[in-house]
Amino acid sequence: MPNLASHVLGLAISRIGDDWEARYGLRPVLLETFVDPTRFIGTCYRAANWIKIGKTSGRTYKIGQEGVKKDILIYPLCENWQEILCKEPQVCSASKRRPACFDDWAEEEFWAADLDDTRLKKRLYTMARDFFSQPGSLVPQACEGSIAKTTGAYRFFDNKQVNMKKLLDGHTESTVERIKSHDVVLAVQDSTTLNYTAHPSTKGLGPIGTKAQRGKGMIVHDTMAFTVHGTPLGLVDVQCWARDPKEAGKKHRRKQLPIEEKESMKWLTSYRSVARIDKLCPQTKLVSVGDRESDIYELFDEARKTPDGPDLLIRAERSRSRKVEDQYLWDSISHEDVAGYREIRVPARPKKKQPARDAKLEIRFAKVELKPPRSSKLPPLSLWAVHALEIEYAANVKSPLDWMILTTIAVTNFEDACERLDWYTQRWNIEIYHKILKSGCRIEDRWLDSAKKLEASLAVDMVVGWRVHWLTKAARETPDGPCDIFFDENEWRCLTAHSTKKIPSEPPSLKTAVRAVAKLGGFLGRKGDGDPGVTTVWRGVIKLEAMTIGFTAALAYYRQRDGP
Repeated sequence: MPNLASHVLGLAISRIGDDWEARYGLRPVLLETFVDPTRFIGTCYRAANWIKIGKTSGRTYKIGQEGVKKDILIYPLCENWQEILCKEPQVCSASKRRPACFDDWAEEEFWAADLDDTRLKKRLYTMARDFFSQPGSLVPQACEGSIAKTTGAYRFFDNKQVNMKKLLDGHTESTVERIKSHDVVLAVQDSTTLNYTAHPSTKGLGPIGTKAQRGKGMIVHDTMAFTVHGTPLGLVDVQCWARDPKEAGKKHRRKQLPIEEKESMKWLTSYRSVARIDKLCPQTKLVSVGDRESDIYELFDEARKTPDGPDLLIRAERSRSRKVEDQYLWDSISHEDVAGYREIRVPARPKKKQPARDAKLEIRFAKVELKPPRSSKLPPLSLWAVHALEIEYAANVKSPLDWMILTTIAVTNFEDACERLDWYTQRWNIEIYHKILKSGCRIEDRWLDSAKKLEASLAVDMVVGWRVHWLTKAARETPDGPCDIFFDENEWRCLTAHSTKKIPSEPPSLKTAVRAVAKLGGFLGRKGDGDPGVTTVWRGVIKLEAMTIGFTAALAYYRQRDGP
């Protein structure tokens, strides 16, 4: 029958969009097929208006054999198919199916992980609970010496379905739900280096540090959502990579490279992730916060091109030599009147032998129009600048504060300027989080044979580290709340019985419970000690796990002997 093949193809194409949408709930925009040129020339497809766009790579699964490079043909189902396919997917697509309640925190944080096998999900939940109950322990120790659980954990990380992005998708979903309940949320981004030099057998690592150090490891650039008071709500973006040894020395030609080929692209990638989440939280103002390394002109231009997206709050780097008209930024702001004075608490910096102190700052602010760098073709940018300069500092202060904050948020008075500075001080919390990961969760001590497996393990540890941080901060922000949102019944009963010698029937307040946990980790709780920090909390969590096991066993014994 003449033209039968192309006629059948035309009939199929005319209804595949409707059929597919009715069956799967999604409407396709492009069809694709392959033709083996050693057997066919694809006449029927071309007669049906399919378009040949190239050839496949010719890979084959049979070792030692070379595959056939097949012709690739496509058929657009709509005019704007390229625009649709080039859009980044919306995060948290499963939000409509989000359960109303969860069995525990592990299920809530990982329920949306894209793992097809339910057994993998159950294994993930178990590992998260084990890692949290013993942060910093090696995998066999966290698995309580169980051969079955330890083997299951290693097999989990070795599974081809498992990767960092899939594991963190569920946590990001839960983070978005927490973000929605706040008016302003700070999305703080920063980088940290993971050193695995002591693991020479691990494949896929890259150089870190200087050439003389010959270190090997990975780079992690993460973005954590915080409330304006510093309580961490969860991770919204995580980028992890190993540097290519062949790319060593690229920084010397960085000015000739486009932003897409530099590591600086991490700042824009984070901002775009926050922008996608911003669309899901229309009632919340999201502010992307970064330190001096993030002071790149392309990042501000990205915010300019996204007027309805997140705002920026960036500390300026003096060596960038930003210019306002014909003056350097610092010189231009110095001509502004002092708007007022403010004191802030500066945390200790042990490496620089700098103790904690209260710093007095004089504050200036102004609206500025920054000129682009000479080598850039980008347009000028209209921003607000807040300058905070430390005055009347002691002689032992080696590095007095000199902050220049650039922001896309209007600063019209002294109160606005102080608020922007308060927001920037919350950036320190992501450094505390990195300390939890390295010292508390001891992520650099994980022994796995590939970088891919390390990334999967890191995903679990990052959620565990966030929960330790959240527990510490939430006890300060909502001290009177019940503690059973963090601790199960046996844990808070054991904790209270240990401190009061009585088994309670009602859970204590969150502040009481966290202080009791911190005391297990060495917190003294004297009048002048303030609130416990993350170090004593994670130490206490480890000890509480062992105590709860003994407490539960004792209760079971006495109930069996004496009855309920």
